[in-house]
Amino acid sequence: MNLAQALEHANALAFPGFLMDDGALTDERRKNEEAITALLDAWWSAPAGQEPFSFDIVQNLADQNRIICDKYGASRLRDTNGSNLARKLSDEDLIRSVATMQHRSMDEVAATAGPMVQDLGIAYTEAPVSGTIMGIDIETTDRYPDRGYIINLGMEFMDLTPKAKPHDGHTAYFGIPAQYEQEGVPLSDIHQITWSDLKGKRPFREAKREQEALLTAFKAFPIMAHNAAFEDSWLCMHLNGYAEARKSGQIVIIDSRDICRRCDPEYKTLPHDSRPAALESWAKRRGVLGADEAERHLGLDDVDLMFKTVQAEFKERNMFL
Repeated sequence: MNLAQALEHANALAFPGFLMDDGALTDERRKNEEAITALLDAWWSAPAGQEPFSFDIVQNLADQNRIICDKYGASRLRDTNGSNLARKLSDEDLIRSVATMQHRSMDEVAATAGPMVQDLGIAYTEAPVSGTIMGIDIETTDRYPDRGYIINLGMEFMDLTPKAKPHDGHTAYFGIPAQYEQEGVPLSDIHQITWSDLKGKRPFREAKREQEALLTAFKAFPIMAHNAAFEDSWLCMHLNGYAEARKSGQIVIIDSRDICRRCDPEYKTLPHDSRPAALESWAKRRGVLGADEAERHLGLDDVDLMFKTVQAEFKERNMFL
C-alpha cells in the first residue's frame, strides 16, 4: 500500500460494527495495519516540521483497528504477527542515550562507537554517567500497539550514583472494553492483571490528564526501559504528543537491554536460548534476583528491578563518577 492509498484508507468513514464475519474483519484489520505501516514510514522519514499529515491520523486509525481486533477476538490474534512494533531503537537513539547519561556531545560518542555503532560498548565505559533518569514499564493486552491496550504503567526515578535508591514510584491501571469482563484480560497469564484490577478505570487513550503529566515528565528526564523499543512503539501510538516530541529530540529514551548486551561480558558467552539479555537473567547474574526468584512482569516492580540491575552493572564496570 502506498502513501496515497494509506491516507485514503485512513480518512475513509469506517463502521466496524457492520463487519460481522471473520473474513471481513481480517481483511479490514490487514488493510488498517498496512496503512499504519505506510503512514509511519512516511511520517518518520519526512523532515521535522514537513510531515505530510498529522500524527493524529496514525493514532486514530490504530484506535479503529483495536475495535476490529476486539470484535475478531484478542485471544485468536495472539499468535498472529503484526508489523507495527519496532524491534530496536535506532543507532542515533542509542548514541543519544549514551551521550545524555555522560553529558557529552553525540559527535564524541559517535566517534568512538564507529559507523555501525560496533564499538558503542567502549563508548559506554569511556566516560562516567550521572544525572537523574526516569524508569518506565508498561503492561499491555497485546504485543502490537495497534491491536491492544495499555493496562498498567509503572514509573519511578533514580539518580545515577552507586548508592542511590529508586524513588517517587507510581503505578496506574487503565481500563479496557467491557467485553473483557467475561472474556478475561488478554495476556493475564504473563502479567497476572485481572478484570478486578481494571474495573472502573479510564482507558489510557482517554486519560488526558495522566497523558499530559506523563508527556511533561518524559520531556524533563531521560526515559529508561528494558527493550525500550517496545515502550517507545506503544507510547508513540497511544500517548498524544509523544511521537512529535520524540522526533524533535525533546524525549531521550535509553534501552537497558542494550546496556546489558554491550557492557556485560557474560552476555556474549551464554547460549542464545538462555535469553541472557532478558531482565530476569541479567538480574540474577548481578545478584539482584535470587536463583529461585522470578521477574514479576508488573510495571513498577519491573522498573525497580531494572534500576537495581543497571546500577549493579554500572558499579561492576566502574561507570559512576
